[in-house]
Amino acid sequence: MPGIRLGCAGWALNRERQADFASQGTHLQRYARVLNAVEVNSSFYRAHQVKTWARWGEAVASDFRFAVKVPQTITHEQRLRDCEALLDAFLGECTALGKRLGCLLIQLPPSLAYQPVQVAVFFEALRQRFDGQVVIEPRHASWTGAQAQLIRYRVAQVAADPSRFSTDAQPSGWPGLQYWRLHGSPDIYYSAYDHERLQALATRLLQAAAEGIETWCIFDNTAAGAALENALTLQRLLINAIPVDPEVPG
Repeated sequence: MPGIRLGCAGWALNRERQADFASQGTHLQRYARVLNAVEVNSSFYRAHQVKTWARWGEAVASDFRFAVKVPQTITHEQRLRDCEALLDAFLGECTALGKRLGCLLIQLPPSLAYQPVQVAVFFEALRQRFDGQVVIEPRHASWTGAQAQLIRYRVAQVAADPSRFSTDAQPSGWPGLQYWRLHGSPDIYYSAYDHERLQALATRLLQAAAEGIETWCIFDNTAAGAALENALTLQRLLINAIPVDPEVPG
């Protein structure tokens, strides 16, 4: 699936889907043989040692990528203020993934309104330290006014489901990256997506990839195991939709 990163929030393998993954290796190794991306949410709650990040990076193939969630100490406690030392510590750890670090995910608390000056200070600090892909998931409606600043700092805005405000259901911000983050609806974290919804999503992902846009799709409806099933179904839809070049006679 050229240009498309597909995976789940975490690499836990629920019992119902075990048969879809090879039996040898750690859960991460088995997961990474089937899907080509994962979102690390545990980094939001606690720090991981450099050797842990390095071990994860070494456990997967060279074309596998991790999206890494920025710690809540930065987003929820400091609320993007005075974060330089925290950024240094976090990046000093997760960059041990090396080239398998695909992007950073910044998820903001619903109460954090868009403040242009403070956001600029934060993004300046981040960009002084990290030149890779960054996506942000704001949850306050005032962030509809942040588009110019997101583009300036090369930060893509997540397309979230369920939507929290009028414009966050579609990818926005920096146009060089799309990141679909599907939490499950109507029951957040629990509900599975039906075939019609996944078919429409496959079309959108393929269109973006055909335009040369790096495109991610992460299923976060993990509470009852729907994420793996949805990811595998979407993977089949994407593969079946990609045209196969006819063999050239020898």
